[in-house]
Amino acid sequence: MNVSFWKIFKGDRVIWAVLILLSLLSLLIVYSATGALAYRVASGKTWIYLVRHMGFLVAGFGVMLLMVNVLPVKIYSMAANLMLYFSIALLVLAVGLKFTHIIPGSGRTLPLGPLSFQPAEVAKISLIMYAAKVLGKKQKTKRDLFLAFRGIIIPAGIVCFLISLSDFSTSALLFAAIMTMMFIGRIPLKYMFLVVVAGIGFVALMYFGASIMDEPPARIATIKGRIDRFIHGDPNSSHGITQADYAKLAIYSGGFFGKGPGQSDVSNFMAAAYNDFIFAIIVEEYGLFIGIGVIFLYLIFFFRGVTIVRRANRTFPAFLVVGLTMILVYQAMINIGVSSGTLPVTGQPLPWVSYGGTALLFTAISFGCILSVSYQNQVDHEAVDQPVMIKAPDEDYEIEKSE
Repeated sequence: MNVSFWKIFKGDRVIWAVLILLSLLSLLIVYSATGALAYRVASGKTWIYLVRHMGFLVAGFGVMLLMVNVLPVKIYSMAANLMLYFSIALLVLAVGLKFTHIIPGSGRTLPLGPLSFQPAEVAKISLIMYAAKVLGKKQKTKRDLFLAFRGIIIPAGIVCFLISLSDFSTSALLFAAIMTMMFIGRIPLKYMFLVVVAGIGFVALMYFGASIMDEPPARIATIKGRIDRFIHGDPNSSHGITQADYAKLAIYSGGFFGKGPGQSDVSNFMAAAYNDFIFAIIVEEYGLFIGIGVIFLYLIFFFRGVTIVRRANRTFPAFLVVGLTMILVYQAMINIGVSSGTLPVTGQPLPWVSYGGTALLFTAISFGCILSVSYQNQVDHEAVDQPVMIKAPDEDYEIEKSE
């Protein structure tokens, strides 16, 4: 293939390789895991979901290539505030539509013609960009660090609260990423400790409040139910196998080497085999070794993110990569933990692997930001290392002088 074609894949080549490997695995496992869905909804036409998923993967790569080749990193800092306000408006709109029953659903999505998207996906990226901008500007004095903490925690509380009304796990995931950014940004631990205590108190209030209320709000009841099922076991198990039980069965039946591509039995009985529990289906079909390989790919991505942060010459790009890397890694950990039964059941897809639509494009934006910072690092270091040729006076030769 023409070498010039590969030049458009700018930025960290290792991350590009990880994305390509995850994409190939994603196509294989989504084609297999959507079989039951195809028979229920599309008259057995499994290729429909494969083509759709492939289309979103290709579009995602297009988004990343556009970002890394066209958009400068500084534009994300310039747009951070506006994006934050826009995402809050979208979240308020989604919550309003939910409680006014204008459109049916849980309030997680907003219709966009033939497609729909989750405002929480916009809010995740926007809040991380905003936090990176604030942390990047206020690092010199203790007063700056306090102002940075105050400037981040208020909008973070608003965004996470609005998200929690329809998706508590995504809210907690985003908040954990913001806390990680503040920790790395040298925000005093006493401030962060107060936030952690307040967060634990908030969850405890919802849990015990749901026990006292005769008819607690549906979202609070769901949170309490998930905690109870994780601690005491799912009472529905006595009436039949639950989704979590199916996931454990898939991992157990897969063994070390798996049943083979397309040979999953458990996916025929799981409603979220191609999304929230996709890691279990990977292990069932390809075995524990491939499952460990998937975990290893996310670890490689994590360490490459750390490398990009260390090489960054500017504070905003460094904090931006910290936030986006951690939220993607946390999301992968939650999906794997839920599939293996080590975490309470919650709905988090496996980044860049689970079947998805517009959510996959927002994941591509996150990867695109990380790759853009990586490419900017390369440009900055090449500019520093590039010798400048100056001509000596009254001489016919040139002298190399490093900047």
